[in-house]
Amino acid sequence: MRRAMELAELGRGWTKTNPVVGAVLVKEDRIIGEGYHKKFGGLHAEREALADCRSRGEDPAGADLYVTLEPCCHYGKTPPCTQAVIEAGISHVFVGAEDINPLVAGAGIRQLREQGILVTEGVLQEECEYQNRVFFHYIQTKLPYVRMKYAMTLDGKIASASGKSQWITGEAAREQVHRMRHEMTGIMVGAGTVIADDPMLNCRLPQTKDPVRIVCDTTLRIPLKSRIVQTAEEQNTIIATCCQDEAKIREYQKYGCRIIVTEHADGKVDLKELMRQLGADGIESVLLEGGAMLNWSALEAGIVNEVYAYVAPKLFGGADAKSPVAGIGVDYPDDAYCLVSQRVQQVGEDILIAGELKNK
Repeated sequence: MRRAMELAELGRGWTKTNPVVGAVLVKEDRIIGEGYHKKFGGLHAEREALADCRSRGEDPAGADLYVTLEPCCHYGKTPPCTQAVIEAGISHVFVGAEDINPLVAGAGIRQLREQGILVTEGVLQEECEYQNRVFFHYIQTKLPYVRMKYAMTLDGKIASASGKSQWITGEAAREQVHRMRHEMTGIMVGAGTVIADDPMLNCRLPQTKDPVRIVCDTTLRIPLKSRIVQTAEEQNTIIATCCQDEAKIREYQKYGCRIIVTEHADGKVDLKELMRQLGADGIESVLLEGGAMLNWSALEAGIVNEVYAYVAPKLFGGADAKSPVAGIGVDYPDDAYCLVSQRVQQVGEDILIAGELKNK
């Protein structure tokens, strides 16, 4: 099952609203086939593993199948995987996590058992569920899974006193962030970040895809000459605003920007409404790379699911130097936004502290 999980990760970033899934076929203590869901609309992991098995000249009949997620039992972009498993003569299926998609939800396992196939559930269940936490969140809520990411110094600064922030972390951490940009469907920043840094918000790693760019711009003040606007025809770009000036909106639309208009929420873009609209458009995950004010607004709106904090072994100092989260803050320590399932990882010279946000 761990090998199946490794395979599943190879599809990360390419499966859109589908889960990442890996599968391994074992017969007489030998791996005779492997596969994973490579891309949205492509073969699922089970069919890939069966195809690999046959390409090796092996017979899958009587083999055991290890799969990280319950096999599907419905027609979508591809035929049901249960059909392929049954026709191949698989004798035993080991399942990591149940698929909570209402179209499956245990029906795939039942169908296999009805055909006399032995099924063992819950193999590395917690790990398999965690691997697809983005998919499960989106299926259950129809809202994007939001990961807040920032880099700071040991004294909690995201920029020097002069406002300079390139670069706080080292090359290894920055490469990992670009990998995240590939893995997540969208990337979101505020207008202040665009005005200050004129970023591209793309992925600069080979064989990766660019995320959908989402800019929260309450009054439509980002420059038309900014790189984000100028390249909107090349990279899907959404500007969320409260501005209803149609002439102003058309100026951005001429460059290929899509405009989403929301009501005000404390004088800013209504982030809850924005998430509903993004989710309806199939954007199942968002990497939040905003500034301190947008980070606070996102926390206050309750849209953040996970935090990735990169800590560099540096000290900036400066009473007025910015920290990762601004706003009015909480009144008491007990009111803090807390992380659960924390994990710590060395990334080059930096430290990554990550965890899911605990519901208040």
